[in-house]
Amino acid sequence: MMTVNEVSKLTGVSIRTLQYYDKIGLLKPAEYTESGYRLYDDAALEKLQQILLFRELEFPLKDIEDIVNRSDFNKTKALEQQIELLELKKEHIENLLTMCKYLKKRGVRYLNFTAFDSSKLDEYSKKAKEQWGQTSEYKEFAEKSKNWTKEYEAGLMNDFMKYFEEFGTMKEMDPASEEVQAQVKKVQDFITENMYTCSNDILRGLGAAYAAGGEFTENIDKMGGEGTAEFIYEAIKVYCGK
Repeated sequence: MMTVNEVSKLTGVSIRTLQYYDKIGLLKPAEYTESGYRLYDDAALEKLQQILLFRELEFPLKDIEDIVNRSDFNKTKALEQQIELLELKKEHIENLLTMCKYLKKRGVRYLNFTAFDSSKLDEYSKKAKEQWGQTSEYKEFAEKSKNWTKEYEAGLMNDFMKYFEEFGTMKEMDPASEEVQAQVKKVQDFITENMYTCSNDILRGLGAAYAAGGEFTENIDKMGGEGTAEFIYEAIKVYCGK
């Protein structure tokens, strides 16, 4: 067992922070002494390590509490996500470092902002957080997908991507036209039937993700041609604004 003071020295986490984690139920000590002092065992330290990793990845404390206190929390899966996110952060920092060195060599008037682009990291982080979400939609998707085989999932995604291919043939049309709006409804109905209840709010968020310039955009534009993802987003905004 370690005292709160010993844990603080070992981890660099302040005593006040550890006390706060205890207060909000994020990290409870293994036990308390008769005098009320907190004592931490190896399991508590392991949990603290997970908390600190999620904090390093800028997860809000409330999200971390929901994640690490879940009965089905998968430490291995969480670690895999954390590694991926940290690799992306490393890549982002290295890009910034390269830019700074180039500025030093060529002069500060050299204008290049690509190193500040963190969209790839932001998108992966968003998807990781959504994966650990406690929403009813997440639970519904987990229930519907629990018996999926890889073959079934691949076939389902293939069917889903066909809608985007069809959108690609409509890009010259008015996003508000009856035909395009009917296509948006097909996408919403497909998601609701096969994945989770797709409300207009959720659909609007998906549309924004489609056009955000990351992996979603690339895959959709491959199916329907350049500009398809942005066109879909415009059509979804009209649909959800009705």
